[in-house]
Amino acid sequence: MGVWEDLASVLEGGIVRLEPLARRHEEGLFEVAQEERIWAWMPQGAPGDREEFRGWMEEALARSEARVDAAFATVDVESGRPIGSTRYLALRPEHRGLEIGWTWLSPAAWGTGANVEAKLLMLEHAFGKLGCMRVEFKTDARNERSRKALEALPARPEGVFRKHMLVRGGQRRDSAYYSIIDDEWPEVRANLERRLAGGNDGLEAR
Repeated sequence: MGVWEDLASVLEGGIVRLEPLARRHEEGLFEVAQEERIWAWMPQGAPGDREEFRGWMEEALARSEARVDAAFATVDVESGRPIGSTRYLALRPEHRGLEIGWTWLSPAAWGTGANVEAKLLMLEHAFGKLGCMRVEFKTDARNERSRKALEALPARPEGVFRKHMLVRGGQRRDSAYYSIIDDEWPEVRANLERRLAGGNDGLEAR
C-alpha cells in the first residue's frame, strides 16, 4: 500500500466536525489554548503568547504538508468555532497502521460527547476508508484520566515504554500504549455509538 491520498479529509459528525488544520483556524485555536488544563499532560506546556502558539501551528501545518502527520481542527458544529485539535501520526501505510494522538480539547467541551464522536469519526475513517488493521494511542503513564478514557473505547493496553520521552522542558515521561485492531473495530464502533446515543461521554482523552 502506498501513500494515503485521502488521509486528511473533512470528517463530519453531529457534535463536531474535523477539518484539516489550516491557518484560518489559528485565531480560534489560540483562544482555546489559553486554558492551562489542556496542556497538563501534553509533550509541551501551554503556549505563552501568540508567537509561541504560531510556532506550534506552523510545525503542525508543515508536518501535514510533508505527510508526516495529518492534523485536524476540531470544530463545534453548532457554533462553527474551533474547540481543539487532533492528529493522525506515526503513519505506516505499508503496514496499514497509524496513531491517533496530539489530541487536545477545550475544557468547556469535556463531557459533551465531543471527544467520543471525534474518536468515532477518526476510527471510522482509519478502518473503513484507509483500510487500517491497527490504530494505536499513547499517553503519559501517569495520566489516569486519559488511560481510563482509552480503556473505555475500549482500546487494549499493550504496556509502558519506560523513559520514553523528554517533555515540557526535560521531564522524563513513561508512555502507556494502547491499540485497537480491525477485528475489534465493530465492537468498539458499536460501543461508541451507544455512548453517543445515550449521552454517556465518559472521560475525555488527552
